[in-house]
This record gives sequence, C-alpha cells and structure tokens, in this order.
Amino acid sequence: MSKRALICGVSGQDGSYLARLLLEKGYEVHGASRDAQVASFNNLSRLGVRDRIGLESVSLVDFRSVLQALTKIQPDEIYNLAGQSSVGLSFQQPVETLESIAQATLNLLEAIRFSGRSIKLYNAGSSECFGDTKAAPADEATQFRPRSPYAVAKAAAFWEVANYREAYGLFACSGILFNHESPLRPERFVTRKIVAAACRIAGGSDEKLHLGNTAITRDWGWAPEYVEAMWMMLQQEDAHDYVIATGESHSLEQFAEAAFACVNLDWREHVAIDPALLRPADITIGRANPARAGKRLGWQAHYRMRDVVRMMVEEERKELRAKS
Repeated sequence: MSKRALICGVSGQDGSYLARLLLEKGYEVHGASRDAQVASFNNLSRLGVRDRIGLESVSLVDFRSVLQALTKIQPDEIYNLAGQSSVGLSFQQPVETLESIAQATLNLLEAIRFSGRSIKLYNAGSSECFGDTKAAPADEATQFRPRSPYAVAKAAAFWEVANYREAYGLFACSGILFNHESPLRPERFVTRKIVAAACRIAGGSDEKLHLGNTAITRDWGWAPEYVEAMWMMLQQEDAHDYVIATGESHSLEQFAEAAFACVNLDWREHVAIDPALLRPADITIGRANPARAGKRLGWQAHYRMRDVVRMMVEEERKELRAKS
C-alpha cells in the first residue's frame, strides 16, 4: 500500500516541490487549497505534476472544513505549509497572518487528535522566530525573539505543535527552515526580485532595481533540497524539531552582486536604495547551526548561496527567452 499525503499550501514553492518529491517516492498525493476550483496551481504545472495530484478545497481556519478533509482523504502524513508567507506583508496584514498560520495549525492538530488516527504532521516553522541572535548561529535550543507579525504567528504555531506532541503523544514536528529559494518564488520575495531585474536589465531594460537594507545577512539555500528534509522528519521513529539551513550566511548585497555578476553586470550601477522599503523591525544577521539535522537525519545542504543565484538566473533567462 502506498502512503497517502496531504499537502496544505500545495500551490506554493515548497508545496509544489514537495508534491513532486512524494510522487517520485510512490505516494498518493493530495493538495489542499482554499478554493481548488479557481486556483491556478501554476507551480504544479511548471513541475509537470498538476494532473497527478488530488486537489481539495479546504479552509484551514474552519475546523469543520479541516475535519471533513481528514475524514475524506485519510492521510498518513500531513504537511502544513499553508498561510500568509511574506514577512513584509505581515506588518500590513497582522490579523490575517496570525489566523492563517497559528489558527490553521491549531485546527490541524485538533482534527488529528479528534480523528484518533496515527497521522504524522510536519509543520513549517521559520528562522524568523529567532529574531536577532547577535550573530550567534541559531539551533533548536535557541530562544525565540520574533520581530514581525509573521514571526510571532510562526512561533505560536511552533509551540502549539510542541504542546500537542507532549500532551497527546501526536507525531508532530516543526522544521525551522532558514531562507530557501528557487525559480518558483514570486517576485514579491526580494531574491526573485533581484534575479528578475538583473535578467531584464541584461536584456536591455533601463530600469533601476529598488532595494531596502542590503546589509542584512541571511542563510540562503535551495528549496528542492529543503523539502527532502521535511519528508525525512516524518520518517523518523520519534518526532523532533529541526533547524534546516546551509550553515553559511551572506548579505543581501552579496546576493545582488552575485546575481548581476551572472549576467556580467556591476550591481552598484543598477541598484537604488529606497528608504520606503525598510521594515518597521528587521533581523540584521541570520545565522544557523543545522548540526542536528546532519547527525540525526543525515541531511545536509549541497547548494550554497552562489549556486542558488546561478540556478535562479539560468531559469529566469530561459523563461525570458521563451517569452520573446
């Protein structure tokens, strides 16, 4: 019997790569979307898996809807990747952010408990929960100091998962993922924004790329590798939380420099610093210690920031050529 998985947030970057991975592993894959009848699922189509997935309309903020989905699909594994995913947007939409992340996670946990079935749950945590660690590499024991509504919501969801694991014996765990990118990122994410602008400028556009604080430092990895870690977490004998990252950090300036260098341009000639893009509160330095994942899961990142930039630029240029 093949395993059955339900991916909440299947239309996003991580959900689409995870769906492809699970199909390759022989899973029966179901994806949840707020309205599966009208959603486009472009990422699934780009990866060539759109027609191999059962798509369901599920509102994760509605407990009855969640319970109905679990009863109908009867999954062995649930991957909770849904919710408002932009740190910047969370300052403008704090209530939506909290509900779509914290309330949704609680509904999934309670529905699993109510069902009485041994369903394994992976919850998408975030390195944003750590806040400013004073440049110290964050691991699973690092205290949370969230600095955005998004991070607050993710921290709440993390502790909900830990509570249900300890109180009710659920196999539920969180992956505390540091930044991970791919060509499937929408342009509202700064990494894709940089790559897309660099490629357009290389193609003749005279635009300026507007960025905020380019001194911030992040640990950037390759999204298709990170979904493998999600799957690995649910294959363990016991549920544990894991930090998933490359262990290397770079500034946004270095990311931009690398992207423009890929198209033989000097980033300083094409970037303008825009104070309007500065966040009310931000993390200056993001550093990670993913040692537990290496030791217990046997997982480690093979692609680093410059590899990620190169692969994103290659795909972006291919897309632009296809359109011209």
